[in-house]
Order: sequence, then C-alpha cells, then structure tokens
Amino acid sequence: MEVKYNDPTDLRPEGKRILDAPLVGMNIPEFIKQIKSEQAWKSGDKNALTIYKANTMRIVLIGLHQNAVLQKHTAEGNISVQVLEGEIKFNTEEASITLEKGGMVALHKGIAHSVEAVKESVFLLTLALATDKKD
Repeated sequence: MEVKYNDPTDLRPEGKRILDAPLVGMNIPEFIKQIKSEQAWKSGDKNALTIYKANTMRIVLIGLHQNAVLQKHTAEGNISVQVLEGEIKFNTEEASITLEKGGMVALHKGIAHSVEAVKESVFLLTLALATDKKD
C-alpha cells in the first residue's frame, strides 16, 4: 500500500502529514492546538483539518467559534459527528439534537443537515464512503 501525505498549501506550507497508510496514528489534542493556532481560526469563524483520507473513509477535525454555522449540505456517505469540546446543535429537516462533549450522532448518506456552535466547539466528522465491491 502506498503511503499518502497531504500536499503543502498556502495555509499549511509544511505538508508531509500522513493521511493514509496501513496504520495512521492521530494525536487529536495536537491537531486541536494546530487548528486553533492557524490564521483561519484567528480571523474566521471556523477551521478544519483532514486527519485521515482513504478511498472509503475520511476523518476531519472541525473547530467552530461560538455561533458559527455550517450551512445546510449533504454528504456523499454515512457520517458520524463526535463532539470533543464545546456544544453544537446538529439539525436535519426532521429533527434537531444538541450535543455536548462526548456526544455523538450518526446520519445516513444524502440527508441535508447543518451544524451550529452553541459554544466554541471542536468535533470529529467521519465520512464513510461506499466501495465498488458487492457483498
């Protein structure tokens, strides 16, 4: 298996963070420090960092300042959202749920949803993508 790294960008010029390998360790507290130290966090209402990216799964760490909103959107696969810090309101057209630290929600593919930060918050978004294989 080929080890895959992130590409350097203007916002993250250092590059070379492993995104996919047979085994990928993730230091979540360090990643939280990183997103909170970056200009996007200091000057905007949110920041995010993809910490794992494979063909069938992505894990993204997302930080939102209080009252920030991720507008209504859909996902290409099933998702889970786990709150690590703060409090968010997770909304669909059918229901709304408030999640605090340790709270988690799962949602099926294609359901429109939005996220509002009740307090400054950090959460893990996991996106599971379908494979081409038939069981």
